[in-house]
Amino acid sequence: MSKKILIIDDEPDLIAVAVARLMKAGYDVIESCDGESGLEKMRQEKPDLVVLDLMMPGVDGREVCRRKLEDPLIKDIPVIIFTASVHGIEDKVQELGAADYELKPFDSRSLVEKIKKLTGS
Repeated sequence: MSKKILIIDDEPDLIAVAVARLMKAGYDVIESCDGESGLEKMRQEKPDLVVLDLMMPGVDGREVCRRKLEDPLIKDIPVIIFTASVHGIEDKVQELGAADYELKPFDSRSLVEKIKKLTGS
């Protein structure tokens, strides 16, 4: 059974590339273009991992992480932060309770390797 990955990002072009690459690697991919619907999809779909953009309008990635950690149904789902900002990223990952990060523009191989490591696939 393939692992289910949820991508939450407000950039449609980035989502399209990530979805194509992850599907090619054998993952089932769900997508969301904002934090609020992303949280709802986490609760409904119970993905094996979430790839989450930090900078989004409305409910941003920081708020998604905060709410996720407070929800017993989804708090244990690992998160890879998607970010264009390298400044202090290791501290942000730890502060947000994320498992790892991937810089934008992302390297498909690097992202797939991180997902494999975190999902055991």
